Order: sequence, then C-alpha cells, then structure tokens
Amino acid sequence: MTFPVVGMVGGGQLARMTHEAGIPLGIKFKLLSDTPQDSAAQVVGDVVVGDYRDLDTLRSFARGCDVITFDHEHVPTEHLRALEADGIPVRPGPDALVHAQDKGVMRERLTAIGVPCPRHRIVRDPADVAAFAAEGAEGAPGDGFPVVLKTVRGGYDGKGVWVVRSAAEAAEPFKAGVPVLAEEKVDFARELAANVVRSPHGQAVAYPVVESIQVDGVCDTVIAPAPGLDENAAVRAQELALTVAHELGVVGHLAVELFETKDGRVLVNELAMRPHNSGHWTQDGAVTSQFANHVRAVLDLPLGDPRPRAPWTVMANVLGGDYPDMYAAYLHCMARDPQLKIHMYGKDVKPGRKVGHVNTYGDDLADVRERAAHAAGYLRGTITE
Repeated sequence: MTFPVVGMVGGGQLARMTHEAGIPLGIKFKLLSDTPQDSAAQVVGDVVVGDYRDLDTLRSFARGCDVITFDHEHVPTEHLRALEADGIPVRPGPDALVHAQDKGVMRERLTAIGVPCPRHRIVRDPADVAAFAAEGAEGAPGDGFPVVLKTVRGGYDGKGVWVVRSAAEAAEPFKAGVPVLAEEKVDFARELAANVVRSPHGQAVAYPVVESIQVDGVCDTVIAPAPGLDENAAVRAQELALTVAHELGVVGHLAVELFETKDGRVLVNELAMRPHNSGHWTQDGAVTSQFANHVRAVLDLPLGDPRPRAPWTVMANVLGGDYPDMYAAYLHCMARDPQLKIHMYGKDVKPGRKVGHVNTYGDDLADVRERAAHAAGYLRGTITE
C-alpha cells in the first residue's frame, strides 16, 4: 500500500502546520507555493513554485495528488470546478468554498437556511450606503451610522473592511470597482469562534467554543473554552457551526466566527474553510489538533477526539516588532515557563506581522493568560523582564 499524497495550495503557516500534523501518519504532501521562501515551502519536501490563479499551473500541480486542499480561500472558483471535472478530489469543494470566498454569497445562503446574521445587503455607491443606514434607523434615534462595509472577496485580518460614520466616508471601498457588502455594526459583548471538522462521509466533530480577542482587527488572544459562556449557549453555537458545515457541504475544518451580543444572542460574522487562527490552541490543548483532523477529513479517515486536555488553554499570537532576534528570547521564555509551547512560522520579522504563536495551558485561567501574554510580549520585545 502506498500512502496518499495531499496537494496543498498555498504556502503559509497553515500549510506548514498541516504538513507537520500529517508527518506522524506518513502522509505525503505536495505544495503549491508563491515563493520558495514561504512558510511551508521551507519545510515541505515536494514544492512547486507557481501562481494558483493560473489554471494550467493548478492542473500540472494536481497530477500525482490524491486530494487537493488549501491554506487560503483565494483560488478562483471556476478553476476548482475544472479540477473536479478532471477527476481530482477538491476538499472543500467549490460549491462549499465559495461561501468563504464571497461574503455576499455567504450572507445570502446563511440567511436562507435560518442562520442568524447581522442585517446586511449589497450596496452600489455611497448614497446606497446612506439608504441602508437609514433602514436601520427606523424607530431609533440617529441616522443608522456607523455601518460596516466589506469587499465581498479578498479581505482578511481587517483588510477590505471599513467602519464608516457617514456617506462621505463611504467612498473608499467603491474605488476598487468590486461589489461591496454593507452590514450593521453589531454592538457585541465579545467575539467567539466555533470550530468544527467534517469528513466526506458526514462524520463531524466540534471543538469547545472559544473567545477570540482582536486588537486593531487582528486576532491577539484565544481562550479555550470561552470564559463564562453558558453551557447551553456553547452547545447552541456548536450546533450552529455543525449545521453550517452540513448545509454547505464543507469537507475539512470550518471556523465560524461569531458575535455574542450584549443581550445574549449569537450572530455569524465570518466563515473560514481551512485551519484557523482561533483553532491554533488545539495543537497543544486538544486530544486531536485542528490540523490533524483537517488531514483526516480531506482523506476521509475517521476523525480524532476534539476534547481539551486541560481546563484552560490560551493562544497568543506573536507579532513582529522592532526586536528581530526572537531566538535570543527563547532562553528567558523557556526558563520562565517550562510548559510553554512556541510555534514559529519561519517568516521575516516585520512590525505587526504574524510570525508565530504561543500556547499555554493549566488549571488557573488568570495564570494561563499571564503566561501566554508574557511570552508573546517578550518574543516581540514589548516586555523585557
């Protein structure tokens, strides 16, 4: 018997960590990367450097692969359909992945299946944004602003997203000439994420619902499980994510980013059909990580146990700063906290760039949070003792 070859499109840190999860299973990886210096290209043995937007490149790359999966959602939908027509399994498939690629399609489909979302619609110009805002002001004081505007494709980590407070501020998103989605600005108490994994034969598992703390539009800290979340509310969020995975036909990992409102409701913010930042804690805090279960799912293997190993796990992203020699900080971090788990991505250090993350775990949440924050800060250089 020969072990299967998983073709991974995209050479970022998600591909790097998915490859790592496949190594103990003997799974072979083939990588389509933008450059030889990309995070995953540094560690995967079989690397093809090419443009994922070129169909001929994709077809050539897919030869010899048993299944194709992704570390981003940007491959054109029509190219994925062409690969499927060639007989190459694509997981998640184009009919599912389009809901993570196109926010307008996602909102329309989620609304149709009864999933709670913020009020929204596609808008044509700043005047239409003002009309959308006014619709939300009916029966309430004010003009309905602020409004959140999003390009329907391509945005992530705060890019392609604007919070506008008047029609005059709404011109920028339309300059690119792409469709724009308007959403109400939700007055949320915090952000949550429900991570699930689904296989082709319909088996699915759900990880504990986590709290995701954002700073300047970028995930800073993830706490598993979400502190103070009512057990019934957590189960409803897991059920919601499993429903979305089933209804959209997702194969692999699905992250459902959620708003928890101040009156206790939960609304869907975004979808990601790949391993996700809100699931990095599972590398050290769950019996089976999101990466290992994603590999299992795309190969239609039985899924692993998603339960946590410790009462609390905290993930803190390590962002680049003015302190490029992060390796020199290992001595302090590892000596201070022998249980600390450091995961670096092999990226050049640039201010604000995600270059790694740390995981801590234990019985006391305050202690676990402090240890994660200290390690991430020390690696970045914002903490010096």
